[in-house]
Amino acid sequence: MLHVRSLPHGHGVIQQQRRSEVNNVSMPGVVCTLGTMWSRIAIFLALGLVLGVPFLMRPAAQARAEAADAATLVIVTPHVPQIQYEFGLAFDRWHRRVYGAPVRVDWRQPGGTSEIIKQLDAQYQASAKAGAFDFSDPSNPTCSPGTIGYDLMMGGGTYDHGRLKRGITVRLGEKDARVPMSVPANFSQAQLDGWFGVNTIGAGTLYDPEQYWIGNALSGFGIVYNKELYAKMGLPPPATFEDLTNPALRGWVVFADPRQSGSVATTLDSILSHYGGEEGWRVLRETCANARYFTNSAPRPPIDVSQGEAAVGLAIDFYGRGQSQAVLRQGQDPATGRVGYVDPKGSVYIDADPVSLLRGGPNPELARRFIEFTLSEEAQALWQFPSRSNPRSAANPRGEDGELIGPESNELRRMPARRMMYEKHAGVMIDRENPFELASPTRPAGWRDAIGIMMGAFAIDVQDELHAAWAALLAARADPAFPKDRLAEMERLFYSWPPTTMPEGEVLEFTPQTVGRIIAAWKNPKDPQFRARCEIAYTEYFRDVYRRIAAMGRSPR
Repeated sequence: MLHVRSLPHGHGVIQQQRRSEVNNVSMPGVVCTLGTMWSRIAIFLALGLVLGVPFLMRPAAQARAEAADAATLVIVTPHVPQIQYEFGLAFDRWHRRVYGAPVRVDWRQPGGTSEIIKQLDAQYQASAKAGAFDFSDPSNPTCSPGTIGYDLMMGGGTYDHGRLKRGITVRLGEKDARVPMSVPANFSQAQLDGWFGVNTIGAGTLYDPEQYWIGNALSGFGIVYNKELYAKMGLPPPATFEDLTNPALRGWVVFADPRQSGSVATTLDSILSHYGGEEGWRVLRETCANARYFTNSAPRPPIDVSQGEAAVGLAIDFYGRGQSQAVLRQGQDPATGRVGYVDPKGSVYIDADPVSLLRGGPNPELARRFIEFTLSEEAQALWQFPSRSNPRSAANPRGEDGELIGPESNELRRMPARRMMYEKHAGVMIDRENPFELASPTRPAGWRDAIGIMMGAFAIDVQDELHAAWAALLAARADPAFPKDRLAEMERLFYSWPPTTMPEGEVLEFTPQTVGRIIAAWKNPKDPQFRARCEIAYTEYFRDVYRRIAAMGRSPR
């Protein structure tokens, strides 16, 4: 049996080359050439490993499932090969036992969640234009199996699976009709109650009440940090999101761009909702001011933190825990690794990670069986139990077939969606956190659609000016002789917001009361350039404000 080291998110193998000040002063040309050469070799080796994983992890059981008589289920997913491998193998085993027949999962991964939604949208639009849907019942357009090439979408958050439920809009004569891209799974309420109990997780739900999507795992959004760097800086481990505003972390925070990552936008929305608008935006402003850089890749902060490129950052839980796993020595306990992950209790947003049954897929009955399988005890164990290649798996409970349950080769470090897993198997799980206790009960306050535009304007697109203003403000705060009135003005400017001139000429301040109107104007299709004009105006406002703050810090007393 080939044992593959656990890399739950598939990104930990490609790591950033550590920058060194020595390289900048000692034989820079030679160092650059050697560094580039070794970097390229490492990237090619890592790429080969990532591409080879799905093929290396195909034992005889899975090969048998690919026999000609095996039914095929087509799943489109953002999940990485390790998750695909474990769930494909376990589903075949479960289906043989329950239904007496092999099954093969054909995984399709055209990109991240946003790319998948775009591809599905295009397929449904094309099918609608070709007349594939029967609108006899406008509330439930029907089509033949196989109209769409995918049976299920697995993975992504509730926001994106809600987009599947909302579907596409089709013009029928003088009216518009809606075609949801997903369909209800139609399990009995008794079965749902048996799986989930109360349909809540913090401020969210575990499944769509109409069953257009059903959660099978949970995603948290917290803090990943480098324990060694924190110890060197004399800092205690982070416990809250506000800890990232500590001036001692200036230049040591890594941030993913919420304009490129929906998961990061969800995290920031949760912070704003938990702390409240004024305090929440202060936390984000100061954390951004501490940022060394911003990246367009949500998996990158844990990688950079593990390599010492940054000390701390925000991360999805399985990215953070996954990178912690990837850098462990053979047999090392995750608790002793150099990378730590923290879910700030009571303030972290926990979101269901769903599976949706797609309208017009080739094999709807087999797809429904897969959803049922994902909520079985043995499938839920795949997310958190030690793999069979780990000696700790000897403590794993046995399933209905008498075999130990849990993953074959990869420790996925995800959180199961069923409460009973924490009540019944907490002692077996690798991560001992209970998301039902961690989840924030605060509902989103409506800031999400403003986060990307505003954070781009006050931080990402004006990094140099922001850093200079933050340094001036911190120096003024630390200087007892600095004029108090000037410090107060610097503080006011640093946390200020630009006004928004609406299309009709009204000027609005950026407040909880006006943000809804401003966002609606950004999205108005009748004035598609309004958002771009606002982004330019906001960016220029913050650039000017930061320059003024830096100048005030330099002015003679």
